[in-house]
Amino acid sequence: MDFDRLTRVMRQLALQAGDRIMEVYAAEDFDVRAKSDASPVTEADEAADALIAAGLRAAFPDIPLVTEEQADSHGQKVSTFLIVDPLDGTKEFVQRRGDFTVNIAYVRDGVPLRGVVFAPARKRLFYTLPDGRSVEEAGPFGDTPGPTQPIGVNPVPDNRGLMIVASKSHRDAATDAYISRYKARDMTSAGSSLKFCLVATGEADLYPRLGRTMEWDTAAGDAVLRGAGGEMVRFDDHRPLEYGKPGFENPFFIAYAPGVLLIRDDE
Repeated sequence: MDFDRLTRVMRQLALQAGDRIMEVYAAEDFDVRAKSDASPVTEADEAADALIAAGLRAAFPDIPLVTEEQADSHGQKVSTFLIVDPLDGTKEFVQRRGDFTVNIAYVRDGVPLRGVVFAPARKRLFYTLPDGRSVEEAGPFGDTPGPTQPIGVNPVPDNRGLMIVASKSHRDAATDAYISRYKARDMTSAGSSLKFCLVATGEADLYPRLGRTMEWDTAAGDAVLRGAGGEMVRFDDHRPLEYGKPGFENPFFIAYAPGVLLIRDDE
């Protein structure tokens, strides 16, 4: 893989998709439909998906592509692939909250090596450089990358008072019960893959998810987190989360800064 080219293409497609999403977002009204799993989908999801998928297939025709909005891509058995969630946080989009993101990632041998997360309404752009390190780029965003700032997880999280981030739309009693076992300095909520980015920048220390997610929900944020020194593990046994699983469905997981003392569910 040519990582210089991959970085350029992923960044460009994420920005273009973000522009298209914001055109729909700015409209007075837009159609919302329910998919077979009852989750919402809008014309913004579909337009962004078409744009990104066409761009990736043109640039990397030999690499399998998995994308949320193309069900025929979900039956593949692959360990090295590109994976896309063109609009993560559709509920936030529909409710006109800004916590939605464009997500593109490259997975090799089950590991998300590179990724981009763009939150167009928040004007925040995170991605991995060709060498794998993660940065946040300052806007305004154009064809040529602007100033970037290296990002990194909190190197010394205070386990006597952690900053914890949790889902805004998918919070449940099990998650709250698990979080209550930690000593928290403060807690915040965020939608979509922004939660990974908050841990990656050190704005949060811990993000547990005890709920259903798919690999396209997490791969790009996971790549950014790993490139910032963070870790992503299964909730049950704290083994690293792997990608390319059957059906691309995730187990419960924990994303965190390595200095956090994780609590096992059976403790």
